[in-house]
Amino acid sequence: MNDKEIVLTRDGLKKLEDELDELKSVHRREVNERIRQAKEFGDISENAEYEDAKQEQAFVEGRILKLETMIRNARVIDASDYVADEVHLGATIKVKETSSGTSHEFTIVGSAEADPKNARLSNESPLGRALMGRKKGETVDVTTPRGQMKYKIESINKDPKKTKKAS
Repeated sequence: MNDKEIVLTRDGLKKLEDELDELKSVHRREVNERIRQAKEFGDISENAEYEDAKQEQAFVEGRILKLETMIRNARVIDASDYVADEVHLGATIKVKETSSGTSHEFTIVGSAEADPKNARLSNESPLGRALMGRKKGETVDVTTPRGQMKYKIESINKDPKKTKKAS
């Protein structure tokens, strides 16, 4: 597995650790029990339950390995390490799409935590890259699937816990 550094917020690291704990303590045991029960049916060569359980076991074990590697290679970012008036990892920012006037609010995170549906934008995305290091009031041009877009930075909040979730 790739040993590339993974940039995470403290919350992101906690979520990975919680998922790993759940997989090891609950899912692994459940899958092993399903395999044991499927073996009791006799011949496993044509046993669909056994095959399904073995596939799930492979998935669970693969995910455990991936999470362990991600956690081992994690670099936890701390918003206090950055200049307060610049867009940085962990900051929650509000931008306005200049053509439509629509405002968007999201938190800039590492790619492992990115979740656009929950307002968590990767620093490696086109918009995330364009915004990094910029200041309130600046405008950035971004090439998106919808074409060239301009966004103006309206606010930068260094502490995302003080920001309401985007609606």
